[in-house]
Amino acid sequence: MKKLILSAIVVLGTLSMQGNVLPVSPNTKATVAIQSEYTEVTVDAVPAPVKTALQTAYPGAKLDKAFVNDKKEYKLEISVGDQKATVYSDVNGNWLKI
Repeated sequence: MKKLILSAIVVLGTLSMQGNVLPVSPNTKATVAIQSEYTEVTVDAVPAPVKTALQTAYPGAKLDKAFVNDKKEYKLEISVGDQKATVYSDVNGNWLKI
């Protein structure tokens, strides 16, 4: 008898969870944030605060490539020894993503 009652509770609980699922309407709109495009710049065009922040955070890092977007945010491709990484900085040398 206990198994029957427990089974009924499990079945009813499962049915109630399925009833809470909202249907997807064909008129549903999804919003996608597109990241600003970066354009490549020469390593010499990178501002001094960005280079200083790079050397402070990653001593001995070599700046391989640099990119900038409309917001003056820099995408830096660096290498430290045999490891490569991409870091992001604003024009003042503040890290956005590491």
